[in-house]
Amino acid sequence: MAMPILSVRDVSRRFGGRQVVAGASFDLHPGRIACLLGPSGCGKSTLLRMIAGLESVDAGEIALQGRAVSTPAGLVPPEHRGVGLVFQDFALFPHLDVAANVGFGLAGMEPAARRERVMALLARFHVERLATAWPHMLSGGEQQRVAIARALAREPALLLLDEPFSGLDGHLRASVRQSLLADLKAAGTAVLIVTHDPEEAMMIADDLILMSSGRILQTGGAEDCYHHPVSIEAARLLGEVVILPARVEQQVAHTDFGPVPAPDMQDGPARLLLRPEDFRLDEKGTAATVVETAFGGAHHMVGLSVNGLGIAIRLTKAPPAAGTCAGFSFRPERARLFPG
Repeated sequence: MAMPILSVRDVSRRFGGRQVVAGASFDLHPGRIACLLGPSGCGKSTLLRMIAGLESVDAGEIALQGRAVSTPAGLVPPEHRGVGLVFQDFALFPHLDVAANVGFGLAGMEPAARRERVMALLARFHVERLATAWPHMLSGGEQQRVAIARALAREPALLLLDEPFSGLDGHLRASVRQSLLADLKAAGTAVLIVTHDPEEAMMIADDLILMSSGRILQTGGAEDCYHHPVSIEAARLLGEVVILPARVEQQVAHTDFGPVPAPDMQDGPARLLLRPEDFRLDEKGTAATVVETAFGGAHHMVGLSVNGLGIAIRLTKAPPAAGTCAGFSFRPERARLFPG
């Protein structure tokens, strides 16, 4: 793989006595879209600001294209980093029209070359017809595209987007996201998107970076992070989980829904992690009482009770009626065991 555009190595940041980012490490590569995912207040935006050069680092190093730009000894100013940054509110200049907003950072170019570059960017993001419009005349999706075009005007090696789709609703959000990501891929820039929406992150990211309480928990592809989480905390960042109590004996974990192999695990209590969709109706499986059901369109939510344990699962087929007893099992290849 090519040299990373961005390398974050053991980066930490404190505000007063509070550790906001602790030992964060990851790489970003050209032409790939990465999503930094985590709950509100976990340190995502602080980490983004450190990468952009708007915050200093207390420990560790941030390097862009092999050059250190942030260390405890000092930082390279944002304007000299070759990084584009788009804030959540887009922050367009209200006194400039669309073309002037996009060309704002190109003051050193010849006027003709500057206009050519601006119009090419507006065309790439399908807003060239709005060149003379004012920001207050634009829809949310149009403002977003103009803000990204402005961020790309100086041809940055890295583009940072802070919750770029949060101001858009429903169908508009999905359609804007799909077309915008295609345009970003075509630009060939490394992109880091901050979000707290796990479904969105998995749909758009080539690489996921899972963060909680200031720490990077896991990095990797969406499917790998979803099906092979390194911890229960990391698994919960990507959606609902089912935790079954287990007992490991001679490398076998025993649960209310049957045994699973437990190689290399010591005897004793453990926790078996599954996703709600990993369960299935199985007449030879464990008998469980159906407590409640709810139709969710593509699936049914089903509440089960077995030996006093209550869990919520998802089935694509119609479930038995509430109050009845039926057999259930899970897909053992999807099970993840953690010490308990």
